[in-house]
Amino acid sequence: MRLKEFAVRNFRSIWDSNTIGVDDRITCLVGKNESGKTALLQALYRTNPIVADDSGFDPTYDYPKREVGDYQFNIESGTSEHSQVVDVQYALEEKDKEVIAAVFGPSSLKGQTLTHKVYYGDAQSELVLDFDQDEAIKHIAQSEALSDTIRQDLQTATTWQEFLIKLNAIEATDAVNSLRAQLEPFQSDDISVDVANTLLPKCPKFMYFDEYYQLEGRANMDALIQRQNENRLLSSDHPLLGLISLARLDLAQLSSVGSTTDLKNRLEGAGNYLTQKIVTHWSQNKHIQMRFDVRDAKPGDPEGMQTGVNIWGEVYDTVHMASTPLNSRSRGFVWFFSFLAWYEDIKRQNHDVILLLDEPGLSLHGRAQGDLLRYFESQLTDLQIIYTTHSPFMIDPRRLGRVRIVQDRGIDSEQSLRREEDGTKVHTDVFDATNDSLFPLQGALGYDIQQSLLVGPNTLLVEGPSDILYLQAMSDQLERHGRPSLSRDWAIVPVGGIGKVPVFASLLGSQQGMNVAALLDVARKDRQIVDRIYERKLLAKRNVLTYAEFLKKDEADVEDLFEVEFYVHLINEEFKNDLSKEIDVRSLGSFSRIVPAVGRYSKKHSLLAVPFNHFRPARFFMENAVSLWDRVSEDTKNRVAKMFEKVNELLRS
Repeated sequence: MRLKEFAVRNFRSIWDSNTIGVDDRITCLVGKNESGKTALLQALYRTNPIVADDSGFDPTYDYPKREVGDYQFNIESGTSEHSQVVDVQYALEEKDKEVIAAVFGPSSLKGQTLTHKVYYGDAQSELVLDFDQDEAIKHIAQSEALSDTIRQDLQTATTWQEFLIKLNAIEATDAVNSLRAQLEPFQSDDISVDVANTLLPKCPKFMYFDEYYQLEGRANMDALIQRQNENRLLSSDHPLLGLISLARLDLAQLSSVGSTTDLKNRLEGAGNYLTQKIVTHWSQNKHIQMRFDVRDAKPGDPEGMQTGVNIWGEVYDTVHMASTPLNSRSRGFVWFFSFLAWYEDIKRQNHDVILLLDEPGLSLHGRAQGDLLRYFESQLTDLQIIYTTHSPFMIDPRRLGRVRIVQDRGIDSEQSLRREEDGTKVHTDVFDATNDSLFPLQGALGYDIQQSLLVGPNTLLVEGPSDILYLQAMSDQLERHGRPSLSRDWAIVPVGGIGKVPVFASLLGSQQGMNVAALLDVARKDRQIVDRIYERKLLAKRNVLTYAEFLKKDEADVEDLFEVEFYVHLINEEFKNDLSKEIDVRSLGSFSRIVPAVGRYSKKHSLLAVPFNHFRPARFFMENAVSLWDRVSEDTKNRVAKMFEKVNELLRS
């Protein structure tokens, strides 16, 4: 089961977050401090937490403070019901559907999602599943283990309760008893609720991690065992227990080991094992070794560790030849180590989890934050991850479709807002965001361009951001289907128009070791610019490509790679709220380039309430490429795949 979307209401700074679509792999919630990012994660976490005691909502602490008094009065007086807090929608996978089909047949499940609604109060949650009771009755009644007479009688039931009454009235043969036992969990009036409840254990748990879960790296073993047995662990205990488990140590066994040599061997083995795990993913310092120490407490040990037996985690630096307590290392290292220890232990226990990471790697160096993103991509490949950030280094500029913008509109507005407009909101459209909210994205794009300009060994010049969105989205989809895609070794740089290509080519081409190519829109009037680029030896002729040559035309923009019908569909969908009527392909007449044709037509007929902007269809395509890909023609896919192959031939190793 995969998380599809969620919405949060009436929780802390949130009145209504809007529905938040979740990427199938990684979703990034971007916003400034105090925007409500943490509240979103915590609300989602409590619907199905990995630490069971963290579930549930208390209006005294969680309902928005501005109206909590009125809310509690209305509940106590019976004038209103408990408010919903979170609405979570999961996409069912084939294995989930098979569980239902095995009992009620494949036609009984009408929808593809399971919705989990969580409320304040005692009746904390409900599940919603689109289930066909009639198809379920029909399937069960057709069981080959039943006689024809019984089948006919059961199929006359019009409700589930009537069906159960008829089934219970039948003579108790082995076949009937087996069927009754199979249906024992499904006895309520609304069978869809019972069916949904059987799926709830299959929903992935949420693992929430923030700075409060960072381990201390030391503990009194007796006290830790007692807290574990009494189910009252501290936040810092979870990663410590994960660390101990990951190191393949057992607390009870450690405290009762009879031989010093045996204890030493176990601790050294644990340290070596953890060192290999950490150094693989921690690029900031490869000269460290993990070490454990278990010894009797001393009077001068920290408070709470002055009696009994203590366990200590230390880091040995082979360069400085010194050991330091784990919790005295850099905050970035402690964060990463704590997360890795707890997550690896959860993975070892085969828990199905979704990671909710609040400001991950905030104390890491910028490059280390990049390492963390690569760790998410390369090592956590089967997981869904939702993380919050306001750091540009934690945003992948190649995957802006994963970004959701979070802002508290009440804070950002100088005037009082109506309740439905107030509080934390989540947007996917940059036009709805404030400059403060957009700043991390601007920083990420600026850094990416700077890196491309200064250190990218293979730089591909394109005219503008629309080219980047189309090329990246099409490349991702082709790669997903095992077809030739644009190599990730290319650093794509928008130059702001074909007239600026010579300047960029001159600037970059002169840098030692830099390989520069261009993939350009071209109109007839631009031909002289293209010719001069290689005539003046700014770029080799083979390194200057145009979309027109792949279309075998005199002029073409990136949009012309698509069939006309498809591109017009993008425009109609993106501008549907601004168009007086949809654009009909047949009304455009003949043209050589689709973008100018649409611009002229919409202006002539006053179709758009806003100026035509060819960036918006590009963004729409990027954000919806997965669902739109089947509409893209095979000719387009083949054409683009060949284009990417030709571009990749220009790479320099």
